[in-house]
Amino acid sequence: MNRRLALAVLPLLLAVTACTSGTADDEPAPRPAAAERPSPFRDCATLNTAPTAATPGSGASTSATPGSGTSAPAAGGQALPALTLSCFTGGAPVALGAVAGPAVINVWASWCPPCRKELPAFQRLSERAAGQLQVVGVNSRDSRSGAQSIGEDFGVRFPMLVDQGEALQRELRRNAIPLTLFVAADGQIRHIDATGALDDATLATLVRQHLNLAVPA
Repeated sequence: MNRRLALAVLPLLLAVTACTSGTADDEPAPRPAAAERPSPFRDCATLNTAPTAATPGSGASTSATPGSGTSAPAAGGQALPALTLSCFTGGAPVALGAVAGPAVINVWASWCPPCRKELPAFQRLSERAAGQLQVVGVNSRDSRSGAQSIGEDFGVRFPMLVDQGEALQRELRRNAIPLTLFVAADGQIRHIDATGALDDATLATLVRQHLNLAVPA
């Protein structure tokens, strides 16, 4: 009797097993990871190309025209540190010393209130001074998501380098941010500003004084 019962149950057990033990080919394919949000910043491919309106010697020591009200930038300066930084959008790392001036380089982080306050002014500078100078960001000791969100929220579009180890600040022996470098066409740093959040008018004044370029405020 028991033998007949076992023979009757066996086909049912085999049928249940076939439904639950399929091969790897029967398993559903893993869901693709969520696509990464596109970067709000431009890529860094053009950073070693001089602005189209830059002229030889722009930003070098010159004599001011009497009565012009324009200060000539100081002679000398220091070269950009020999650092190689990654670009926020990926691609080949960028040699900082190869960034073609005139340029304004802003060091910032999303957790820094003065940095957030002044970033829109740098974006406007990049638009007003297009062809005259480059505006470049260096995101320092920050999370990628934090920088991404600030770029999106504030409409920041200029190229962005990444310096998670604060190498640039160490080379310049500066601790605080925001930090802004005014770099002449010859690659020399003419001025480093660490006074806090800069506005449109102040940026225009500093560009005129140290890079000898007239940019509308």
